[in-house]
Amino acid sequence: MKDTFKHKGMRNKLAQVLIEKGITDKTVLDAVRAVPRHMFMDSSFEGHAYQDKAFPIAANQTISQPYTVAFQTELLDLKPNQTVLEIGTGSGYQTAVLLKCKAKVYTIERQLELFKKTSLFFKKMGYRPKKFIFGDGYKGLPENAPYDGIIVTAGAPEVPRALLSQLKVGGRLVIPVGIEDQIMTVYTRSSEKEFEKTEYGPFRFVPLLEDKN
Repeated sequence: MKDTFKHKGMRNKLAQVLIEKGITDKTVLDAVRAVPRHMFMDSSFEGHAYQDKAFPIAANQTISQPYTVAFQTELLDLKPNQTVLEIGTGSGYQTAVLLKCKAKVYTIERQLELFKKTSLFFKKMGYRPKKFIFGDGYKGLPENAPYDGIIVTAGAPEVPRALLSQLKVGGRLVIPVGIEDQIMTVYTRSSEKEFEKTEYGPFRFVPLLEDKN
């Protein structure tokens, strides 16, 4: 697949849809305009890639709805060169949006099939997260902590304590919390021991799976 002027025009229309839905962060909107979402999906979905919908990818996972990607990214409130830990790399679309926002991205995927596929795709497309590992997102990535932001792209039945502990003071954890439907929740670390919690309404994600071994 190629990225054409037609695709760029479709991305501009998608960005306008996101503006109408309340996304205001210019950096996030510019990232959505820049990232060729159709290339992260099966070619059979190419004609639908710039609809504001989630679509299936490998390993029974999904590529998130563009509004959800933009909303979670906006909630991180990132500045250039800040560090972000992403839990659930999936297709890599959210990763690419974060990279276009000039974040330094560390990302974890627990589905081996997806990890292998997305690793090859990143190399082909020239996307370079600081680190991309196959592992258990519940544990985070303590060796590179603390992070300015942590974003979880799967529904968590509870908030993993390891992730809270890996935030910088002033940093934000953006996580959908719940079992069937999730509430998008932001935990802001206000001190070494204190967190402020803000909720932003219902969303639906595939579940965040914990490695019980």
